[in-house]
Amino acid sequence: MLGKIAIAALIAPFSAGYSAAAVAQTQPAPKSVCLTDSGFRAFDFWLGEWDVTVRKGGKFAGTNSITSIESGCALLEQRKGASGSTGMSTNHYNPVTKKWRQLWLSAGAYEIDIQGGLKGGSMALEGTIVYYATGKSFDFNGTWTPEDGGTVRQHFKQYDPAKKEWVTWFDATYTPSAKKMVSE
Repeated sequence: MLGKIAIAALIAPFSAGYSAAAVAQTQPAPKSVCLTDSGFRAFDFWLGEWDVTVRKGGKFAGTNSITSIESGCALLEQRKGASGSTGMSTNHYNPVTKKWRQLWLSAGAYEIDIQGGLKGGSMALEGTIVYYATGKSFDFNGTWTPEDGGTVRQHFKQYDPAKKEWVTWFDATYTPSAKKMVSE
């Protein structure tokens, strides 16, 4: 029977120069669950380059770029406001909980953390908004609804505990952009 040293000496010429990383690169990548689970595609209607206008009055609010990232496992939102503000969100589907989650950050002003899923043809997410300056948080929800003509309505509401009611925080129409945003 061969000892461990003898076996190592026999296989050394065949394994010399091969690292674990090199061996892993020769193996075909497994097909991503993000490409096979339809839950990951539920928010694809929001992908694109958008001009955003406030629904009441039609004022231009800025542009948004929504791209697919991480091999189709998530969406990245990059916003440029008409007044120069910026913000971004990551959006992903969790196949275990069957929920979508959005985490939005806006240049130190606030963050939004909401989750949910499709309801009646709209993506409906709920959670909280936190204002950095005051340290206060409030219940918050948002819906994205595909509309005729290829637009998307985004409607955010914040709960006002003093009034004990939901108040519109932002209500806008996303229209496919005539100009493509420059990607980095």
